[in-house]
Amino acid sequence: MVTTAREDLLAAGLAVFDRDGFEGATVAAIRTRARTSNGSFFHFFRSKKELAGTLFLEILQHYHTSVVAALDLSSSAREGIARLVRAHLDWVVNNRREARFLFEISRAEWTEEVRNAQRAENSRLAQGVERWRAPLVARGELLPMTPVLFFSQIIGPAQVFCRAWLSGRDRADPREQADILIACAIRALVAPDSRDNKS
Repeated sequence: MVTTAREDLLAAGLAVFDRDGFEGATVAAIRTRARTSNGSFFHFFRSKKELAGTLFLEILQHYHTSVVAALDLSSSAREGIARLVRAHLDWVVNNRREARFLFEISRAEWTEEVRNAQRAENSRLAQGVERWRAPLVARGELLPMTPVLFFSQIIGPAQVFCRAWLSGRDRADPREQADILIACAIRALVAPDSRDNKS
């Protein structure tokens, strides 16, 4: 597969950020790994920060696409929750370097352009999940709450295990906790009557 110089630089940036962190990474190290010239780097990116912001958005889009793809609009409340939790855990484990960058290395001081694009991307994720969730809320099968609060109940607890695994503090595959995480999310999100009926 033939890659472009831009793709080579993004892949090199991901590897260098993963190895050295954002502060420790240099344009020279990224260029060396990508085997590109100084001119080539600055043709695509004005700075290390711009490359990192672009990388952040591309990884975020890939993550969101994977999560939404796991949903089936005909899924029950319980099944949809299970699919979302497993999609998150699978993506993190199968994309460890990208997950470390997205959840551990991404910077608070990204440019406003990156933040605007991030908000738009988060909105697309919310719309994808809402196509499944909204009818279940309307039928009283899922508890009503904001999309942000709903997603925090899906991802938040799983992130405790994922962050420990990503940092190397815990070697256990976070997917081993999937069943209990799903059970906890169902208790937090599915309406009590629906839980009793095991919808």
